Amino acid sequence: MPSGMKPLEKFLKKQTTALTRAGGFGDGASRRRASLSRVVPFFRETSPEGGPGREVFSPDTEEAPGPWPGGSGGDVRSPSLSSDEQSSEASLMESSWTPSDTPDNLALSLLHNMAARKYSACTDTLLDDFMLTHPIFLPSERFQQLLIQQVGGATEGEGEGEVGRVERKQAVLSVVFRYLDTYRELLLEEKSQSFPKELYMCAVQELSRCPELVEDVLKLQRWTEILHSPSEQEKESRKKQVRPLFRHFRRIDACLQPREAFRGSDEIFCRVYTPDHSYVTIRSRLSCRVGEILALVREKLQYSEEQPSQPALLLLVAVTSAGEKAVFRPSDEAVFTALGINTHLFVCEPSELDTLLPLPEEIHWSPGDSKLHDMSAEEVANQLVVFDWELFSCVHEVEFVCYVFHGEQARWRPLNLELVLQRCSEVQHWVATEILQCQSLPKRVQLLRKFIKMAALCKQQQDLLSFLALVLGLDNPAVSRLRLTWEGLPGKFRKQFQQFESIADPSRNHKSYRDLMASLRPPLIPFTPLLLKDLTFLHESCKSFHGELVNFEKMHKVADMVRSVRRYRSSQLALEVEASPSHLQTKAYVRQLQVIDNQNLLFDMSCTLEPKDM
Repeated sequence: MPSGMKPLEKFLKKQTTALTRAGGFGDGASRRRASLSRVVPFFRETSPEGGPGREVFSPDTEEAPGPWPGGSGGDVRSPSLSSDEQSSEASLMESSWTPSDTPDNLALSLLHNMAARKYSACTDTLLDDFMLTHPIFLPSERFQQLLIQQVGGATEGEGEGEVGRVERKQAVLSVVFRYLDTYRELLLEEKSQSFPKELYMCAVQELSRCPELVEDVLKLQRWTEILHSPSEQEKESRKKQVRPLFRHFRRIDACLQPREAFRGSDEIFCRVYTPDHSYVTIRSRLSCRVGEILALVREKLQYSEEQPSQPALLLLVAVTSAGEKAVFRPSDEAVFTALGINTHLFVCEPSELDTLLPLPEEIHWSPGDSKLHDMSAEEVANQLVVFDWELFSCVHEVEFVCYVFHGEQARWRPLNLELVLQRCSEVQHWVATEILQCQSLPKRVQLLRKFIKMAALCKQQQDLLSFLALVLGLDNPAVSRLRLTWEGLPGKFRKQFQQFESIADPSRNHKSYRDLMASLRPPLIPFTPLLLKDLTFLHESCKSFHGELVNFEKMHKVADMVRSVRRYRSSQLALEVEASPSHLQTKAYVRQLQVIDNQNLLFDMSCTLEPKDM
């Protein structure tokens, strides 16, 4: 990667080039995966001879890399799998049922297997694999249709003595309940979907022939009520939450509230700028299309059809602090959470595209003392951990699958996962910003010590997201080149930071990091970008289909990786934070970090502090 270009700039430049060549954005899934380069800038491995870096994996490469280090060409087992997961994988392979079939037949085989071996641990693993990964090979609408068909009417194999009608119906309904439990939050988004009600009506009709299903039907009725009639408390809660989008507004009352998962139907406030840097504030659904955003902006700007000056076409453009631009298509959805840290939305006519510039506050900086000098490392680190846990807890398991396998074509958008990635990038740039804005050499050394101490505390609290983000921020070229600043650091801290750097070392497929993860017990917060990297590698290196047959072994490996997220969150984080007079001030500061994400500007600031000839 060119030294003067940060990952997000490279990503947006790639998209702008694709737009120029093809008049569009290209493949949505690859565009979504490319955004990983914003937060994992260390996908390069230094050669043993000390020569130039070798690309281990990058979403910008056209072809998938080779097998995992130390693995054979045909083995796609991820080194991130724990011994428990690998034994689970072995039990699957030893199962009498080898699930390799067309998507429809695979679903039917699962239902039959559930009825025949209802309490088998292996069957439960297969069911969980199917639930987590079926959107990859079987559209949810088709799966719902199959479930309805199996609940109502005659089913194949009845009367043959192997599996009776009641057992089969109960097996189908048990799969239904697992599906509703897994996708509850996502199904609540689909106000128009009739699946639960239609399924309930089919089950009621079956009661005359199968009275043993009465308990299951009552349970299904409760599920129908939950999905179609949210509780009054939930309705009131959602009504009050017209929330500012993550970074684009700085309301203290909003940032001090516990973080809740975003839904596509949530309404948010966001500013949309014009070429002269004036702006309008719009109120929009988080998942709305670009065309809807443009309509809201037109209304705010009071364009009307009678006005001869009305533009024939308006574009919605994302402009980074470095001046890179990406033009959205009218059909693009949920663009808000995909924005970079200091990336803003602009609206303009096509002829004005080249005149768009970043906001003045994004390209100018003023030196000054940081608020961080007056805060204790322990208090800041604790607030980093608490906020990371809130964000990580908001991410639905299925968002990982949607992000990697479907990208922008996903039925359910990975909104909360994108905010976690944004947070990781934000913390990295925050470290560099605080150090480079400090003009005093002794104070810069103090900040270095404080950041290293915070990294140690985050590691101790098992928050590897902020831990590695802090380490990568200190490894930023604009910071690492400050020779006089690093020479002033006591040897104890230099040695500790070297140990931290070894954990962030990407060599041998991030072995140091994976060894650390294997030694920890829940609750913990993983370095999420690396988990997405593993999923992306598995996706790119292994086909989802062999002809018309589903490669279910691949689906099992994907599900194992996603299950690791469930394991990390299997117990609640219990962090004892002592309230201090500055508690709320520190909390607000950590949740609204002021950062510079323009790498060129950061490097200029670094050279101003310590010129190259020093």
